[in-house]
Amino acid sequence: MQKMSPSFVASALAISLALAFPAHAQQGKTAPVVQEAPLRAHLAFLSNDVLEGRGTGQRGGDLTVAYLESQAAALGLKPANGASFRQSVKIAGIKSTPAESTLHIEVGGQTLPLSFGQDWVWAPGDAKPVHSFDNGLVFVGYGISAPEVDWDDFKGVDVTGKVVVMMVNDPQPTAEQPNRFNGKGLTYYGRWTYKFEEAKRRGAAGVLLIHTDATASYGWSVVQNSWAGPERFQLAEGALGSGLHGWMTDATARSLFKAAGQDLDALRAGAERKDFKPVVLAAKVSGEMKAAVRLLEQFNVAGIVPGTDPKLKDEVVIYSAHWDHLGKQGTGADTIFNGAVDNASGTAALLAMAKEAVHSPARRSQMFLWVAAEEQGLLGSAAYATAPLWPLAKTAANLNLDSLNFVGLTRDIGTQGSERTELGKMAEATAKQMGMRISAAEPDLAGGYFRSDHFNFAKGGVPAFSIEAGHDYVKNPAAAKKAVDAYAVRYHQVSDEYDAGWDLSGMTQQAQFTLNLGRRVADAPAMPAWKAGDAFGKVRAAK
Repeated sequence: MQKMSPSFVASALAISLALAFPAHAQQGKTAPVVQEAPLRAHLAFLSNDVLEGRGTGQRGGDLTVAYLESQAAALGLKPANGASFRQSVKIAGIKSTPAESTLHIEVGGQTLPLSFGQDWVWAPGDAKPVHSFDNGLVFVGYGISAPEVDWDDFKGVDVTGKVVVMMVNDPQPTAEQPNRFNGKGLTYYGRWTYKFEEAKRRGAAGVLLIHTDATASYGWSVVQNSWAGPERFQLAEGALGSGLHGWMTDATARSLFKAAGQDLDALRAGAERKDFKPVVLAAKVSGEMKAAVRLLEQFNVAGIVPGTDPKLKDEVVIYSAHWDHLGKQGTGADTIFNGAVDNASGTAALLAMAKEAVHSPARRSQMFLWVAAEEQGLLGSAAYATAPLWPLAKTAANLNLDSLNFVGLTRDIGTQGSERTELGKMAEATAKQMGMRISAAEPDLAGGYFRSDHFNFAKGGVPAFSIEAGHDYVKNPAAAKKAVDAYAVRYHQVSDEYDAGWDLSGMTQQAQFTLNLGRRVADAPAMPAWKAGDAFGKVRAAK
């Protein structure tokens, strides 16, 4: 746990403000250079105990927003929301209350003996505290409707008012079709978030997902901790979900299907084929589901560097990073999840980048956007994409930073997802100019492209990806790898704390690459386009 005296806090704030106003003006500078000193100062402060882990709905989160807002003004950024740097994000905090609920699954008049947390978990998807159910179950395979690849798991079957049971992930590649649904890589159709969205579009009363370690890419304990443990958050406005969102273990699904007279393995095999049709189960979800629901307001923070070109300044490049982490939790000796790497690093990098960008504007405008509640399901970026401060049709790109390199300089840089658009070639050119190369692409087995804030921009048709740390370390590769592996143990733990001994040259390098790429986009004659046939490119084409 890191401690700061009040006088030290005041000194840190004074230093950071001084960094915002350099002694020598940089007007006319054509190649803004990100400085390590301000990045380190912001990183140390943002990850300190004084901000209490920057938790959603917590005091530390409010302090973080105030800090970012004041820094944006001090740096000379223009408010992105009229006269304000803030954008409101309305959020519902939800905690299921199984002890007060009677929700159960019924087969042939008999109740399956299910324990909340151990066998299944559930919560409202629409932020309402009470729901009553007496709704039949329908197995819909993967629950995918993808007309561009001639795949429809619903086959015209009306599931309005039903609780649909789905598998996570997407249809697996075959010898005849090794690249269907991106082969070994996960598509968005495989993400559980898509499953909930599609069920809502179909008018379903609820969704129950079948968990396996292989298809989810994580164990049941991850689901259990997220759904049966602390308060969960979702947007309280806009496109809300169905009344029931839930998961069940593989063992629970097998018991349910067997009791309903079905062979789960046979149905799973059938769901791998294009001719699969939904199967009505002789079972239903019944009873009352209750949850404690509170409404709160969080904020995205956004500032603008106006463009210089009379026409192109109406278009924007957005740099983003999420400011939140897990806040204060538990009752141990250390209850603060500082989130130094995740994501005080990206938050600080944007401040250091903005400090330089304001002195050397590009042809297009540039926005520095710090989004809320990423750890709760990309909520801040989803709220922005729903009500953008700059039209998405005039947003040239979104470059996102999350969990930056704290180890040292690298010869490569990660740009997974950039290959979907012309940003890929621009990233290659930028890396080459900096004496670097793009990291070798790997199959996106866990769907990483769909799990960072850039994805909400991509869904809106904006070319977007997250810039990731490289792995080819310049100095002492063995020690560097050891440090990276050690962080895997600290991820989402109270031990993700700032270390004054960190070599931040790699973090500064990552921030510089992002700013260089953003400026390349901002100065280009035309906005980058999606590759032909990409589903998200069709969204932009329709705008």
